[in-house]
Amino acid sequence: QVQLVESGGGLVQAGESLTLSCVASGRGFSNYAMGWFRQAPGKEREFVAAISQNGRNTYYTGSVKGRFTISRDNAKNTVYLQMNSTKPEDTAVYYCKAGPTTVQIPTGSGTWGQGTQVTVSS
Repeated sequence: QVQLVESGGGLVQAGESLTLSCVASGRGFSNYAMGWFRQAPGKEREFVAAISQNGRNTYYTGSVKGRFTISRDNAKNTVYLQMNSTKPEDTAVYYCKAGPTTVQIPTGSGTWGQGTQVTVSS
């Protein structure tokens, strides 16, 4: 079992970039597929991106494709979300999640972090 801690959130202006990090403690980080989700006020938590255990396969929701990049460094037990060309609608609490496979990341069980707030001003 891993424990996850997100960081890197903050306030940016639309069009600016931001990189979120999620550090895992515990054993076996490289055995987990990882994902990022977000939850805006008054909305349900939604899937943003996922990455396979070896980092070779990535998946994105349509609204962030081409703007966000998920990556991981297994030596540092860290998964990243590079957010470029940000928009006000990207404002949300961002969460990372560890799961057994990328297929199961969007809807299956897993381990969650506590979240980090991202606010994009117009």
